[in-house]
Amino acid sequence: MTQLSHVHVPLSPPAPASPDADDAFAALRADAAGGVPEPLFRLANALAGAGQLDEAASLFRRAAMAGHGGAQVEYARMLLFGQGCAAEPHRAVEWLLQAEGLGNPIAGYWLAWVAIGSVLLPRDGQINQRMLTAVQHDFPLALRAAAIHFGRKPGAADQVMCMKLLDRAAARGDVVSALLLAERLQRGEGCAVQPKAAAALRARLRTNGVEALPSTVAPPVQADYSRHPGRGATMPASAMLAFEEVLTPPHATELSARPRVLQVESLLSSDECRLLMASALLRDATADLPPAAAPSVRFAPVHEDFALRMLQLRLARAARAEFGHAEPLLVEHGVPGTTEWRHRDYLSPEVLAADRAGAGNRRTTVCVCLRPPEAGGGLEFPFAELETVPGAGRAVVFDNLRDGMLDRDSMHASLPILRGEQWQATLWLREGRYRAV
Repeated sequence: MTQLSHVHVPLSPPAPASPDADDAFAALRADAAGGVPEPLFRLANALAGAGQLDEAASLFRRAAMAGHGGAQVEYARMLLFGQGCAAEPHRAVEWLLQAEGLGNPIAGYWLAWVAIGSVLLPRDGQINQRMLTAVQHDFPLALRAAAIHFGRKPGAADQVMCMKLLDRAAARGDVVSALLLAERLQRGEGCAVQPKAAAALRARLRTNGVEALPSTVAPPVQADYSRHPGRGATMPASAMLAFEEVLTPPHATELSARPRVLQVESLLSSDECRLLMASALLRDATADLPPAAAPSVRFAPVHEDFALRMLQLRLARAARAEFGHAEPLLVEHGVPGTTEWRHRDYLSPEVLAADRAGAGNRRTTVCVCLRPPEAGGGLEFPFAELETVPGAGRAVVFDNLRDGMLDRDSMHASLPILRGEQWQATLWLREGRYRAV
């Protein structure tokens, strides 16, 4: 097993509270006054980091129109998510294609991101090639996604590849990869057990205000990767870069016919469970809310990287549904004393009318356990006299409709947590397409 080098996680300087009054911003504005694309791009980046999105979008657009590839990518992202400008996803794709044509590998990453949704671009083999190119150029989000992809595989070489990619991403400042890497170092997943290296990495993260993840370990994934032989040209034979493996629906066991309740073992890997917890905790941190004040986090498209979208596609396929039908993913953190009333997930006419009624009602719910409590937890379906047992990576899939009609038997509730903490993720899937991207 490989021994990993020291991981450096650089600090990101805080954005100035008042850009116009800050000397650094004054210098950037002076440099950009001549309208040269690169100074415009640097000023736009600084403004975006300070939350001045309207002006940032305008400057990105000016630099993009002058042929600056990086500005084309950033302006496209703002068009994708409607940040600082009106959302125009089709125009965003056009800008990304233009930037990719100029040789920008980050544009390819975002085109692969778009293609996962299979709305604006086809979900085809270009995803693999675009991601490989982004990995070869050390784009941290691509390194993270590839690491998690390889981490699902059973081979020792794949596990080593996962560690190397996490190491590379963390060294380039990706905090989520550093958190995942620390967990693997602590447990010897894909490497020798290295508690001192894990402790040093966690200490470095803690100085940046990032605490260690809650402990969780999911059973090994049992997927058959032999049906997906494609691999990246620079990867070893065992490390297949074939993201289409997510499209194969996993085996499910029926726990109840009415309501229809299925259970999927090992749907998510340990890395994927940790990814969701890390992403949720960091979203809490950016919102400046303690976990106790914000026990649940929803991920809008603007908060989704490639790995998070691929994970949600995996959940959707477990329900034999399309990712485009999915509402924003919800991650919840429960502790003893947390209570939940019995309820049904389908939406009332009033709520439905206010939230994309054309997508139809919630057809299916996917609940996946990220970290089980020490005692208690799980779901209760009173009409089926059924209680599920939580396990890391295990998913419960149930229908809210039956023959197109609201199924009142789908009533359910979370069971009390008796000891320890529980983390779970929930994805609601509509009858029709919910997402624009």
